[in-house]
Parts: sequence; C-alpha cells; structure tokens
Amino acid sequence: MKPEFFAQLTRLGAAASIIMAGSMALAEPKHGIAMYGEPALPPDFAHLPYANPDAPSGGKMVTANVGSFDSLNPYIQKGSVHWQLRYLTGDSLMGRSLDEPFSLYGVIAESIETGPNRDWVEFTLREGAKFNDGSPITTDDVIWSYQTLGTQGHGRYRGFWAKVETLEATGPRSVRFTFNTQDKELALLAGLRPILKKSQWDGIEFGDSGLDIVPVVSGEYRIADFEAGRFISFQRDPDYWANDIPFKKGTGNLDEIRLEFFGDQTAAFEAFKIGEVNTQREFNVAKWEGQYNFPRVDNGDVVKAILPHERPSGMTGYVMNARRDVFSDWRVRDAMLQIFNFEFINEAMTGSQQPRITSYWSNSPLAMKAGPADGRVAQFLAPFTADLLPGTLEGYALPVSDGSERNRAGIRSALAQLEAAGWTVQEGVLANADGKPFTFEILLQNGVSEQAAIMDMFTQSLSRIGVTPSVSSADSAQFKERTDAYDFDMTYYRRSVSLSPGNEQYAYYGSERADEAGGRNLMGVKSAAADAMIGRLLNSDSQDDFRAAVAGLDRVLTAGRYVLPIYQWNISRIASDKELKFPEYLPIFGDWPGWQPDVWWYEE
Repeated sequence: MKPEFFAQLTRLGAAASIIMAGSMALAEPKHGIAMYGEPALPPDFAHLPYANPDAPSGGKMVTANVGSFDSLNPYIQKGSVHWQLRYLTGDSLMGRSLDEPFSLYGVIAESIETGPNRDWVEFTLREGAKFNDGSPITTDDVIWSYQTLGTQGHGRYRGFWAKVETLEATGPRSVRFTFNTQDKELALLAGLRPILKKSQWDGIEFGDSGLDIVPVVSGEYRIADFEAGRFISFQRDPDYWANDIPFKKGTGNLDEIRLEFFGDQTAAFEAFKIGEVNTQREFNVAKWEGQYNFPRVDNGDVVKAILPHERPSGMTGYVMNARRDVFSDWRVRDAMLQIFNFEFINEAMTGSQQPRITSYWSNSPLAMKAGPADGRVAQFLAPFTADLLPGTLEGYALPVSDGSERNRAGIRSALAQLEAAGWTVQEGVLANADGKPFTFEILLQNGVSEQAAIMDMFTQSLSRIGVTPSVSSADSAQFKERTDAYDFDMTYYRRSVSLSPGNEQYAYYGSERADEAGGRNLMGVKSAAADAMIGRLLNSDSQDDFRAAVAGLDRVLTAGRYVLPIYQWNISRIASDKELKFPEYLPIFGDWPGWQPDVWWYEE
C-alpha cells in the first residue's frame, strides 16, 4: 500500500484547478480519462499496477453468500440478483482503476475523445471486440444497450440516460454521446455501462427476464451452471477476446468462480471451516479473533490477511424512513440516535475494537470537519440557512454514551426531544396527545445474526421509555421487494461512497428521485441543500470547491439524523485457502469490486 495517497490527491487538485484547460486538451482521442487532470497511467501502460500479469491460470474460488436469488439478469429492476453478477460477466467501454479516485481506461473502446467542457464524448470500439458467444460487438449493440438500459433497465441506469441529448454512430466503430446538461462526470459515466447483445432480445421483453435468460455479454466469465437459490458457477473463457488488453492483463485468472448460497451466517461459516468454501470476508473483529482458530487455520491450510484501504467509511447502520409519519420529524430521529447505545453495543459486538462511523465520508479528506462550517463550505450552505437542521452549520457530532447498559443521559435527552415532538410517557407507554402509542417496524433480512443481535439491544433500550417496536424478518427476495417499495419504517442500511462522488449521489440522496420505485434513497431525504451540494461537486472547477461541496453534503446528511451508524471497517479481514493468492501491491480502494476475485489467482 502506498503511503501519503491523499497528499498526491492534493497535488492533483492543482491540476484540477485548471479543469477547463484540461478538458480542452482532451479534444483528441486518448487511451483514458480522469475526472480531474490526466489519468495516472501512460498510453503505453502494460497492466494495472495492482494486477500480476504473470499470474497463472487455473483453480477456483468459492464464496459463501447468505440469502438467495431468483434472477440472472442484473440489469433490470425485477427479481433478486446477486450483486456480483454485473461485475463478473460484462465488460463496458471503459474500465475503472481502483488505484485512482476516478480514472478510466479503454476496454471495449480503444480510445475516448471529449469536446470542450465535456459536453460530448466519443468512443472508438476495438477491432475484435466480441460477445462471449463469439459474435462481434457493434455500434448498434452499444446504442441499443444504452437506450434500453436507460428506459427499461434498472433505476441505476436511468439518471444518466435522462441527460443524453443524442447518441449516434459517427463511423463503423465509433459512437458519440451529446449531453443536455452541464455535468463534467457524464463523459466518464458514458464509459461505464454494460454492453448487451441487441439481437438476443428480439421479440423478448427485456424487463421481464429472470432465470430463463442469461444475458449475452462480453466478460471473461460466463454462467456455466446454476441451481436457483443454491449456487451459481462462472467459468472462465480461455479464448476471451480481451486477454491481451492492458487493462485486462493479470485479471480473470481463476478457471471457476462459484457462489454458494446459505440460509444464515452460521451455516455459511461452517461451510468455510470444513473447506466447502475457500475464501471468507469477516466483518466482526470479535469473531475474527475468537472463532478463526479451527483446524484448517491451525494447520496452515487457511491463511488470514488484514488489508488496509484509503476509501471513505460510507454509511452502515439502521436507516429511518422519513417518508413515514413516525420518522418524519427530525427530533424523533434524534431521539432514536440518543437511545441507540452505540458504546454498549460496540463492546458487546466487537469488544470496542471497531471505531464508529462519524459521517458519510469519515476516514477521508472529504469528510465534514468538527465544529462550525467555515470557508467555502459555509458559503455553499449559506443560501439554505433557514431550512437546515440544527447542527448543520453550527457543527454536529453523534451522541456518546457512558458505555453502561442503562444509558441514563441518552434516555433523558431522547425523552426531551420526543416531548418536543409531541410524545410523552403515559402509564409506562410512550404516546401522543391522543393516546396513540409510539411504535414502528424494524425490517431485517433472514439469517443475518449480527443485525438481529444489534436490534435486540436497541429494542431493549427502547423498552426503557415505553416503546415496543415490531421486528420482522424477510428472505432476500421479500426484503428487496419491500425496500424497493420503501415499505419499512427502519431497516439495515449500507451505502458505500468513494473518493470521487458523482451522479450516483442524486440516486442516493437527491429529491427528484427520492420516491422512484427501486431507488437507493432509502431514508427519503428531500433537501434543496443536498441537491445543490451534489450539483456543485459535479461541476466544480477546482479540487478545493469539490471537497467543500462534498463536506457540505456530508453535513446536510449527517445532521439530518437519518441513520443510526454502527462501526466502520478501515481494514478488510479476509481468510482464504493457502492456494489463493493476490498481489502484494494494494490499490487505494483496497478490497473492492474489481479486486477480488478479479486479480486473484490459484497456485498449488
């Protein structure tokens, strides 16, 4: 791992301050593109710095996954699809480097060209680019893929498509996007959509496919076998068309990647202990230190690794749905944070060894600073002063308990906030002026014991103020169906964020898409200030302005009190069979999609 990455990021900011000149310089075909300045790797780079071009081919990786699946099409809204499918099977025009905040290099596209201010972008396809059935990838396939995904595909693709004015072929192997919105990130996002085979879907309703159709794509892996709800087996194509492309050298080394599905975490861990699964990612430090002492570890057949990274914490915890009356008042959400006794929970779950998430971009230079907003952050937020929640400008920090189970100070603060919101304890039950009890539902996914244990401690704390929530469990398909419809009061929430937040922030926290079915704004935040901060970070002319906009967004969201944050993982803990190897050089994003299984290999 390289030290001082963020010092490098600061130096990049100097180049970013002349983004206009940088974008003008891109008005010719190039091998890659960066959000700010130039990509780090030169046109003649041989391979990604975190890939081993000499890695042997062969072997397999088997992972344990809690839950199930009922679809093999990761590009549509319908169905429950394992998250890895869209990363394992399909290439895009460009590929993202995990060693830079936001840089792309050619995969299906051999070059990229942009116009002044990045108001258009043009890609030239590689000769020889093929789908995994051997047919060539054409400009018709590219255009159809973007149109179809943007209108019939998963919601994650629609925001980008709405900003495309035209998409047209400009030559036998070239396509050009022209945008209707000033947004410098669009030129990069245009390179990151899956390319599907148009003719496969002739006469077939794209949005209704499930287990019956496996999309034809262009990646090095294809689905070779599966059993609904039990396993999916991906096989490497030895004749993969992109084996010699620099971005792909040293990736796709394993002959088979197999996803095994289990009903709960206990069964999944037991499968790893006996060798049915050969790699395991562990998030619980107490379990890592206390339960990874089984025979296969003791005899050296399983190797444990602790891997650092340099990405933000993101937000993990339990989200409150502000669309629901019960959590529409920020004072009620604040009370829940006061009652959520993190220090006690952390001691019980991790022995107090995991630091708490303090904001959405904590553990990074993009995070909001302690104390009052100042400088550009205060300037950006000033127009929204009247609508900002307490703490946004003045400074906000999560409540800290004394670590005791009773948490008396937190309970007192919670009751004061609830009373201000119209709720008081009446004959041992928290109720409003009409005598209606305060209650809500907590929705969890079956088999995830850690979530259930944390919520059990939380509900015990709630009982001290006369609140008895209901706790419901659902299988993975039902859980997805309900969260897609925002049919919950409180549920488990995990939102990863990066060093280069962009248009996806509108999907996460934007007002316009807050009520879009299947969206990602689970908390239901609708904030003009949040919308404005996202707009600013997308169109900043300097790294300083970009950072200030992200810090401002971080303040709006954190002071919004939408989530009960738990602990952060600033390292990854991975145990795997000794035959599974990975390069010593770790990218700044560390253990992240694009690293495992992509650059791992199997060696006897």
